[in-house]
Amino acid sequence: MERYDRAITIFSPDGHLFQVEYAQEAVKKGSTAIGVRGKDCVVIGVEKKSIPTLQDDRTIRKIHSIDEHVMLAFAGLTADARVLVDYARIECQSYKLTLEDPVTVGTIARYIANLKQRFTQSPGRRPFGITMLIGGFDYDGTPRLFKTEPSGTYYEYFANSTGRGEKPVREYLEEHYNDETTKDEASVLKLVVKALSQVVQSGAQNIEIAVMTPNKDTEAHCSHRVLSLEEVEALLKEVDEERVATEAEEGKKK
Repeated sequence: MERYDRAITIFSPDGHLFQVEYAQEAVKKGSTAIGVRGKDCVVIGVEKKSIPTLQDDRTIRKIHSIDEHVMLAFAGLTADARVLVDYARIECQSYKLTLEDPVTVGTIARYIANLKQRFTQSPGRRPFGITMLIGGFDYDGTPRLFKTEPSGTYYEYFANSTGRGEKPVREYLEEHYNDETTKDEASVLKLVVKALSQVVQSGAQNIEIAVMTPNKDTEAHCSHRVLSLEEVEALLKEVDEERVATEAEEGKKK
């Protein structure tokens, strides 16, 4: 085995950093996560794996709040995500103490991306095996959504996905993301549920959704909440009823 296949700091002859590519493969084995930016909200949804009967499901979280106005979801190695979430929370508080303003979503996305990148060029380390979807509101009320990769790259999106179901979910979003499906919170929630339904077949117990909306009554000018199981079930039922009605209408036209 050549040394470049083991070392993080050595390129292969054709320009690859294999350890970074292996980290990206770890992401592809992770649970599906999706983020959508609406006109006045940011919604993040994740696929939840089935857990053992004796395990406390409160310890299984794929969506994390890192400040009052920023949340994230991830796909990949949970232990790696825990470390980065802690770093991000400290950076949010440090930024606020230093500048006396909340950190912007773009700033914290760049911070996480820079941290990931440093772990791709230092001997004795390995890349973080996770991709993160980071969403929230800037202080002026603008919704933002970013995606960071194991390599340290990051981009801003209107909607995106990651994890093992990334391809079908992203294709669904590319086809159905428009002004009508993102006009308000209810529309975005339906879009997220429909997209996740492309890869999650077991019902509401395997879906977790968080939504962030503007709220001038709070210091951060926005509110963040995780939907209850009953709310997710109601959304799935509504989406299923719409699908049946659409199929019936198409059947009449034929």
